Amino acid sequence: MADESADEALNDMGIPEPEGYSDIIETDYTIGQDNIETQVGPFRFDFHNPVFLISSAMVVLFVAIALIWPEGSKDTFLAIRDYVKSTFDWFFLMSANIFVIFALVLIVTPWGKVRLGGTEATPDYSYPAWFAMLFAAGMGIGLMFFGVLEPVYYFGTPWGDQPLLNDVGFGFEYDAEGNPTNVGTAPLADAATVEAARQMAMAATIYHWGLHPWAIYAIVALALALFSYNKGLPLTLRSAFYPLLGERVWGFWGNAIDTIAAFATLFGLATSLGIGATQVASGLTDVFGSGDAASMAA
Repeated sequence: MADESADEALNDMGIPEPEGYSDIIETDYTIGQDNIETQVGPFRFDFHNPVFLISSAMVVLFVAIALIWPEGSKDTFLAIRDYVKSTFDWFFLMSANIFVIFALVLIVTPWGKVRLGGTEATPDYSYPAWFAMLFAAGMGIGLMFFGVLEPVYYFGTPWGDQPLLNDVGFGFEYDAEGNPTNVGTAPLADAATVEAARQMAMAATIYHWGLHPWAIYAIVALALALFSYNKGLPLTLRSAFYPLLGERVWGFWGNAIDTIAAFATLFGLATSLGIGATQVASGLTDVFGSGDAASMAA
């Protein structure tokens, strides 16, 4: 059972004390000790120094460069993306597989019996509420947007960026300018080619939206929850590295971890919101003829 001093420390840090036994990590760090507090008019601000300052400066710089130099930024980011995809594709595939295997190991080993929040903790929400939050926050508009787009796109380009054209028998041809001609009149692919493309498309889609992303979400969420609600550390990604870094997690390395996490999270949300805006604008344009979808999304 956590002693009274540990419980008081948790309350001071704004973390609910565990219900029942939990192995609290004793540390001198308290939430807010590095924060900067200020007030502008009726608005009061309380942010972490230097995580907020560095991550916000990186975001502003990134957006400013993209606005000032749009075409160059586009070409640069596409080149970086293509390099990363072609160079580290093995790392992405292997990492996602490791997450799935690790999640399955947690299920079948005694570690899977650890109760988040303490030995006597009870769920705050029902299963339907949890599933609703998981799908809304975990996948969001991405599932609506890519649920149809991905299998269709991968079916049309099953071997990378090379389309499944009529030379391997998709059913249409292209003129010298790249415009499709003879749509529906060129010979279709043989059954084996079409079936191979279909299987490739569904395999890639399931990889992106099946067990692999959920395993990644689960492991990250478990790390945050375990070290916060069971170990009494702040609800930040740096806390998951306490066993590796010890008290150094409250210094440079912890700030670097949280800065990268904040930067990645913000741009992940921006991607989802951008996809959502594009989809809504396209729908309004298609239904009401309200104008250019790209302009509306912008």
